[in-house]
Amino acid sequence: MSLHASYPALSDLKSRARARIPHFVWEYLDSATGDESTLHRNRAALDAVLLRPSILHGEFDPDLSARLLGRTHPLPFGIAPVGMSGLIWPGAEASLARLAAAESLPYGLSTMATQTPEDVAPHLGADGWFQLYPPRDPEILRDMLDRARAAGFRVLVLTADVPVASRRERQTRGGLTNPPKIKPSMLADLARRPAWVAGIARRGMPRPKLMEGYSTHRGALPSNAHIGYLLRTSPNRDYLARLRAAWDGPLVVKGAMDAEDAPMLEQAGVDAIWVSNHAGRQFAAAPATATVLPAIRAETSLPIIADSGVEGGLDILRMIALGADFVMLGRAFHYGLGALGEAGAAHAVDILRQDLIANMGQLGTRRLVDVRDRLIR
Repeated sequence: MSLHASYPALSDLKSRARARIPHFVWEYLDSATGDESTLHRNRAALDAVLLRPSILHGEFDPDLSARLLGRTHPLPFGIAPVGMSGLIWPGAEASLARLAAAESLPYGLSTMATQTPEDVAPHLGADGWFQLYPPRDPEILRDMLDRARAAGFRVLVLTADVPVASRRERQTRGGLTNPPKIKPSMLADLARRPAWVAGIARRGMPRPKLMEGYSTHRGALPSNAHIGYLLRTSPNRDYLARLRAAWDGPLVVKGAMDAEDAPMLEQAGVDAIWVSNHAGRQFAAAPATATVLPAIRAETSLPIIADSGVEGGLDILRMIALGADFVMLGRAFHYGLGALGEAGAAHAVDILRQDLIANMGQLGTRRLVDVRDRLIR
């Protein structure tokens, strides 16, 4: 029987994943910071984006392809980097890299992944993106870039919207520490998650292997922080300039939310701007990504990538209508892994594909860019 019969939407995968992922891990994956108002604002802003249906266009197969950073992808979305991905579901980094390679989609590996670039390299397709939390030490930076390049990562993504550690109170209340530790209070919950426990037993408790490899001490850190905060810095424009000089491939800056920053990023030589509020995980008073996207689009000719709050193919079309050229999702594919393993992550891709086709049919749009003409302003 088709998975679409049992799991027709990402929300169905999410529900099953929640029953299979331990509570302290779920609170890490699914939470935001503060009162989570930015998370809810993301959803409300996308719901407010209305598109005008159109009739009498006959039968057609919509073109879902999107060109980004010198490559044409068959779908207008990719797999965003998620820190400690292998804690959410055992082996997640390799599983998602394989999926991205099979679907010709970008795959983002976080600096805070549980696998190193070398670990992921055998599974990587042509579009590996290495997401960088910027290290303070120039030697560490040089080594990270060399390793990412040698492992086959083509695109470098500088995450600029984490200048300091966010609070993430719900995550803290859930009991997650860094490095993760199993506490006696968690045992009853773990007993109800045998697939997750079995995967962890085979691979060992996940740790941020790349960052831990650069430090032999931890120092004083809050329970919801991690080793990366001992090593990384809050980048400025000079740091970006040095990074541009050191990386000879496409460079993306992630975390832009102010239209006034777009011309500066363009002048700095970045190849794309990633508009993101970190899915509400950094700042509870941030506007929704969908709210600021049109103004940023108006200020630059660079490709724009968008994320935060995307829960289906219709939301991808909404982001494109507002000015995005490409959309990245992180939680969706981890819901798929948690629900059904690798088959669930692949099903998440197909849910998004079928949703795009159905909604473009309703809009009468053969190309993604034509969705912008359907935006009700």
